[in-house]
Amino acid sequence: MTYSGRVTVGGSADVHELKDLMITKVAVGPMNNNAYLLRCRATDEQLLIDAANDADTLLGTIGDDGIASVVTTHRHGDHWQALAQVVAATGARTHAGREDAEGIPVPTDVLVDDGDTIRVGRVELTARHLVGHTPGSIALVYDDPHGHPHVFTGDCLFPGGVGNTHKDPEAFAALIHDVETKIFDVLPDETWVYPGHGNDTTLGAERPQLPEWRARGW
Repeated sequence: MTYSGRVTVGGSADVHELKDLMITKVAVGPMNNNAYLLRCRATDEQLLIDAANDADTLLGTIGDDGIASVVTTHRHGDHWQALAQVVAATGARTHAGREDAEGIPVPTDVLVDDGDTIRVGRVELTARHLVGHTPGSIALVYDDPHGHPHVFTGDCLFPGGVGNTHKDPEAFAALIHDVETKIFDVLPDETWVYPGHGNDTTLGAERPQLPEWRARGW
């Protein structure tokens, strides 16, 4: 089956099969949050990005092999509603951006800074600190050695714009700057984008809109 990145709450997961990594996307909760289960194909170790909601669905997706780690992309409550239950059931180590950890009511084992490496088995992900949606939001970049990069953006980048900065011009300026310099300026158009809500996109599809986003201020 071809991966589309289109999932619905209560519907089936969608699986993106790469040579070294399997990415399972599932939608959960009343705000249609995306959660992503990453599985190293060499070791079968797993990592979850955003235990957003519906612990039963997430644990069913994780399966009997469990997870070694769970990464929370940012402190907003819709991205960690199931975190305590998932950690209790799996014993996973928790990761979050250093500036957001205090806003997440589950202790963070690993405070993540810009450029840090997070591993799942033999696969390496690079954290990018993106300021503006929250003080400590992080994106995770997987630079696939067999193909194009993949980036998990939380709520910092979506099809059609950056994340909500609540009409705060300083927050928007910070976020658009970080998204441009740490994502668009260093990754190619083929980069696949996995956002915190809704459908996937690519940097190439979004890049032509950057001037429009800057001009409108959101």
